[in-house]
Amino acid sequence: MQKYNFLFLLILIFITSCDPFDNVIEKKSNQDAAIYYVANNIKTPENIGDTIKIATWNIKFGGGRIDFFFDCYGDRVLMKKSEVINNLTALVKKINQMNPDVLYMQEVDIDSKRSAYVDQLQWLLDNTNLNYGYYGSQWKSDYVPSDGIGKMNSGSAILCKFPLTNGERIPLPLIDEQSGIVQYFYLRRNILKAKTTINGKDLYLITTHTSAYSTDGTRLKQLKQIKDETEKLNSEGKTFILGGDFNTIPPNSHIYENFDDSACANDPDFAAQSFKDQLDYMKIFSDCYEQAISQDRYDYDNSKFYSFTSDKNGFWNRKLDYIFTNGDFVDSTGMVHQDVSTGGMETMPLSDHAPLSVEFILK
Repeated sequence: MQKYNFLFLLILIFITSCDPFDNVIEKKSNQDAAIYYVANNIKTPENIGDTIKIATWNIKFGGGRIDFFFDCYGDRVLMKKSEVINNLTALVKKINQMNPDVLYMQEVDIDSKRSAYVDQLQWLLDNTNLNYGYYGSQWKSDYVPSDGIGKMNSGSAILCKFPLTNGERIPLPLIDEQSGIVQYFYLRRNILKAKTTINGKDLYLITTHTSAYSTDGTRLKQLKQIKDETEKLNSEGKTFILGGDFNTIPPNSHIYENFDDSACANDPDFAAQSFKDQLDYMKIFSDCYEQAISQDRYDYDNSKFYSFTSDKNGFWNRKLDYIFTNGDFVDSTGMVHQDVSTGGMETMPLSDHAPLSVEFILK
């Protein structure tokens, strides 16, 4: 037994020190790890008035509502290229209908076996009114040795009609309770940041996607680091807009555990968690900054602003997606695009998240 433990230790040391699968994105500088994208054909933005539209959307790697293994509704791991293109085409229809000037996206694949190696960020830039992008990988490996996943490069993106500069990918803490070898092959969460100038106004754009399944306090550490990044900009008098999938729910949420879409009760790796002890987590942002969905609006009707469900045959049942700023949003323009009645189009078939948008005041 001691012989096998020693052998395992040697393998672990080799993998984590030599990085044979090119997993450790943090080897690069923050600037080099943020990859810049440009649409193949630049579309001239329409005249911008006093406001711009900001949106955020976790697009589930262009997987639509295919029943993947991690949702416990099915066992799919890989998609055909035709499936990916069909799902991206449906996403584009909604993006063009929203017509955002800035779009934050999470779970974007650029070179992954599961999505037929389609560069989804380039495809989306080429098929929407958005022209420029920054990409920050959060799951990158030449080979993930589980569930038939294989090669993976998936992460977050900032898309914008206007040129972007100063891109940075800033690492967030890994999940402490995971072993070293699991950490090596697992997701490496981060903050993705860039700068744009619209009508003479400098804006710092920030997106993030925090850990989904940690139970050891890692998510709170990540949230505090994100807050530190925004406070740094705030203290320097710079205007920021922060958006993304924070994987936790707002204060005063009526439902915080035992969600009706949980099909993974027998799989602790993907089981829907209780948020009972996390109801104050987002206050570090909502107490300091303006948010797309004000706390008053959320308190009045939680369900109107739910943005996630793993059950394609159900309805949205919790809010995980947010947009904050130290500037100003147009009052009551924040909307979760749940369906035809709230957003003008059905979004349930498009992803396990609904998009969130808001009007930002340029001044």
